[in-house]
Amino acid sequence: MSKTMRRILLCVFIVCWSSSFWGQNQKISGPVISKFAHNADQFIGYDSFGYLYQIKNNIFSKTKGNEFFEYKNISLGNITRADIQNPLKIVLFYEDFNSAVLLDNQLNKMTEINFSQNPVPIAAGAVGMSTQNQLWVYNTLNQQIGLFDYLKNEYKTVSIPLTESIKYYQTDFNSFYWIDKKNNLFLCNIFGKISSLGNVPEFEKIEIIDPQKYIFKKDNSLYFRSINKTNTSTDLEIEILEKSFDKFCYKDQILSIFTTKEIVNYKIVIP
Repeated sequence: MSKTMRRILLCVFIVCWSSSFWGQNQKISGPVISKFAHNADQFIGYDSFGYLYQIKNNIFSKTKGNEFFEYKNISLGNITRADIQNPLKIVLFYEDFNSAVLLDNQLNKMTEINFSQNPVPIAAGAVGMSTQNQLWVYNTLNQQIGLFDYLKNEYKTVSIPLTESIKYYQTDFNSFYWIDKKNNLFLCNIFGKISSLGNVPEFEKIEIIDPQKYIFKKDNSLYFRSINKTNTSTDLEIEILEKSFDKFCYKDQILSIFTTKEIVNYKIVIP
């Protein structure tokens, strides 16, 4: 073998070894900025004003310092989901009673919606805040995504029927994200256009940051995945101290970890 060929092979080996080394060892880390004990059943997250939201004994509450507000509605059963995207209009979804409640910033009831009373038959399987006085609603009767105007009490379907059942969903004002039972990730915008965002790995919990980024929990570890324009994905482990945790949320570069005894907040910068 010539010297030139040996040099080429050596360079290839070094490049491959370096890529493998960095791919296996690159991690995201950040300092713990706060931690405190709690006795809640479920941690919802923080809003942009620094209020913490949680559920205890089916009572929804928000706290900050000495401020404390709560809301409970025994007649609607258990809270299925809480949407705090808009702190001035919080959405509580009660799936068992096919209903949703909108709360103001002091958790006073503004509107109660019974989807069963709508002229258009609706069995809500997913509900979240959207834009212009509207809620995202996934109607399990026709397996379509729609928008419900809670001021006019009007519902309109925007998507075509989904071909697979929803395993997980998440909404923002302009988008309805969902993962089907085959772990395919999709996005529907307010005009009903559906975009395929690829396949996600097996997960226990997941939080979508944007169409190209999400954080997921697997085997009590957290990973950040980014997808580039060529649909190539990169996974980085997020280093945390907790060996077991129930939930996490990421907002404004703060990663909050919810365990059975405490909430731990890390300063994490996602690349």
